[in-house]
Amino acid sequence: MSIPEFDREELVARAIEARERAYAPYSNYRVGAALLGKSGRIYTGGNVENAVYPLTTCAERAVVVKAVSEGEREFVALAVATENAGSPCGSCRQVLREFGAGIIVLVADAEGVYRETTVADLLPDSFSAEDLK
Repeated sequence: MSIPEFDREELVARAIEARERAYAPYSNYRVGAALLGKSGRIYTGGNVENAVYPLTTCAERAVVVKAVSEGEREFVALAVATENAGSPCGSCRQVLREFGAGIIVLVADAEGVYRETTVADLLPDSFSAEDLK
């Protein structure tokens, strides 16, 4: 399967914009994400913290839920932006894996400097729907 071309800088910029809207009053660690669907549509979101910490929603999971709830099921790439280019957590990696090991992941800092990887590289030897058969 060939990977569609897309503007990596635009996707990172959208994640940085989403980071500005994040709700992180407790950790002050704002995260923004931009998810590119196969349709070409970009979905954005930020982390939403809660005083009951386990109820916090990560930006990456927020955009996946947003996209899926709007009918998107196939994804090309995700850009995630933090102050220091922090990588997605394990839960987010597994949620992304549900939709494909080949999803490109751009991990960016607040200035837009990023590195490129894939869900497969972030979550080697992962569990998927195929394992349930």
